[in-house]
Amino acid sequence: MLHRKQPRHAGLDTRQMRLGATASVTALILSAVALARTERGVQLLNSGLGFLEFYVGVFALVTLTATVALGLITTERVFLSAPNRIRAQLAHRVGAATGMAFLLVHAALKASSLTGLIALALFALATTTGVTRGWFAHTPRPWMWRVLHGAAYLAWPAAILHGLTAGRAPAGWVAWSYVACLAAVVSALLIRAVATLRRPPAVPEVVEEPVVVGELVSLDDLRRRRAG
Repeated sequence: MLHRKQPRHAGLDTRQMRLGATASVTALILSAVALARTERGVQLLNSGLGFLEFYVGVFALVTLTATVALGLITTERVFLSAPNRIRAQLAHRVGAATGMAFLLVHAALKASSLTGLIALALFALATTTGVTRGWFAHTPRPWMWRVLHGAAYLAWPAAILHGLTAGRAPAGWVAWSYVACLAAVVSALLIRAVATLRRPPAVPEVVEEPVVVGELVSLDDLRRRRAG
């Protein structure tokens, strides 16, 4: 009995996303340089930095929460069709890149606590393994990818704890954003649990072995016939 391996969808082509991200970062840098050459521009930059100093941490948490929630459901075949799984994976990658950008800006502008540094390191590990997933597929231990990429599930509660305990008391809308983050991840966990329960058991597909028709001739007999 042979087993037919289920085909997998082709890897996502992220070239356009990388080009768009590079162009956006370049445009932001050039805009900052141009603004820094005028007094009004310097004032605007200072205002922007002040805004980021207070709120970019919240932006990072919300974006990375959406990334974690998407990561929980992107592989589920019960509720998502193949095209929607690909779209969810693309959104997961975009969210990871955006969230890490917010997180790095937050770390650069604010002195982080130990909990914040742990969350940053774990999110960086999860992001790095996400980018290098193809490399793990060609190693003797491909399961290591899931172990290392699962660091996001430790980074997220560390980020929640850091946000609730570091700095000043959060504003009302910030507290509600934390509640929304918790609700998003809990909802994603419930969806994955229900999908796991409803997933049909894996049954190996039987493939008929090829039937050999005709007389079996050994290699030595074949050589003797040709020689004769």
